[in-house]
Amino acid sequence: MKIRATTILAIHSNEARQAVVASDGQATLDTTVIKHSTRKIYRVFDDRVLVGFAGATADCLSLLDKFEGKLKKYDGQLKRAAVELTKEWRTDRVLRHLEAVMAVVGEEGLLLISGAGDVLEPDEGVIGIGSGGPYALAAARALLSTGGKIPLREVAERSLRIAADIDIYTNAEISVEEIGW
Repeated sequence: MKIRATTILAIHSNEARQAVVASDGQATLDTTVIKHSTRKIYRVFDDRVLVGFAGATADCLSLLDKFEGKLKKYDGQLKRAAVELTKEWRTDRVLRHLEAVMAVVGEEGLLLISGAGDVLEPDEGVIGIGSGGPYALAAARALLSTGGKIPLREVAERSLRIAADIDIYTNAEISVEEIGW
């Protein structure tokens, strides 16, 4: 599934005991920018988990509600909640038609969740989704390779700005959310 028209970057660091999710704010309809400051990052489970999404807004919000319900049901176990959400997403007659990808992060780790049945944990603790995701991901990896001298929030902001300079579906109206533990 190719999700266009957004950029989400999520970073998880056990060393810093912190996670960051950043997004651009652009909402497009075909080739027209509809809004410049769309909210794409949400805090769930008593602000202990961050969710960034790419895809159709209504689909993303429906999945966000389902995911939060799974987190509550499984007492905040991020991976278990993600697997259970994905199973339901793939088998439910209505949910399986939803077009979205989610980047979720909490103390337990960082995951990419998709309707294709993916629950993936990146090796480097950073993931980019959406049309500008690969650009933001490459920039973040480069900045993180400097040895942890740059704060995670700054890495996320710089990476999104680089993506905004390259990807036409990404703007520089950047939102960043952080959690720590």
